[in-house]
Amino acid sequence: MKRFINWLKGLFNRTMDQLEDPEIMLDQAKRDMQTALQQNQEKAVQAITQKNNLEAMLNEQRRKSESLENQATMALKQGKREIATQLMREKMNVDASVAQLQLSYEQALATVEQIKVGIKRQQEEVRKKTSEAMVLKTQWKQAQIQNSISKALDGLTFENQFEGFGAVSEKIREKQSEAAARQELQNESLSMKMMGLEDASRDLEAESELEKLEQRLGMKPATTTEAVTTTVSVSTNGSTATGPSNNAPEVSVSEAEKALEELEKRLNNS
Repeated sequence: MKRFINWLKGLFNRTMDQLEDPEIMLDQAKRDMQTALQQNQEKAVQAITQKNNLEAMLNEQRRKSESLENQATMALKQGKREIATQLMREKMNVDASVAQLQLSYEQALATVEQIKVGIKRQQEEVRKKTSEAMVLKTQWKQAQIQNSISKALDGLTFENQFEGFGAVSEKIREKQSEAAARQELQNESLSMKMMGLEDASRDLEAESELEKLEQRLGMKPATTTEAVTTTVSVSTNGSTATGPSNNAPEVSVSEAEKALEELEKRLNNS
């Protein structure tokens, strides 16, 4: 049961620690200090009042002692010794009371002086703690503001807002690289085609020069082109014969046309 009660106390204290507001705690502490100061000031007033009462009683007894002494002096002058003796006895009693009152008054005076010093120190401490409370309140409010700013900044997501731009930029770079690669391949292909055309042209020129050389050397007759005419004769029996009109040799395709055909094939294959 005791452990359970201690657990409840600990749980209550932890909950109170979480719920307590430092600003409210500072205000309560300041009120407590001011209340304690007021109570001590009230006690100091009572002590000073008692001291003043002792002082008044002491002064009264002193005056009474002086009065009895004066009366005893007058009685002696008048020859009334017995009355003077009684007055002196009464004065001695008053003097004894004055001595006791003097001792009490001195003690009360010392106590009051200590109380005054304590009150002054407490007042100074209250002023100091009040200033500290104001500073702590300012720090607490500043901490709350900073905490609010931090919580507000936690919700900011600048990176997520610009992720789309980064993805688009990446895609654009990829497309630009791909286009550059295609353009490079196209340029290489065009350049290969141009080189092929130049090679074919040189081959034609070389073959033409070779034919001319063969003709000059008599290794190959000159190439002549003759028109081939077809005659149609009708026989008496109604048959129709078709054939060349003379025995001229058959005309072949020129070497230039063959080379041109080969060039076209190479271009189409590339």
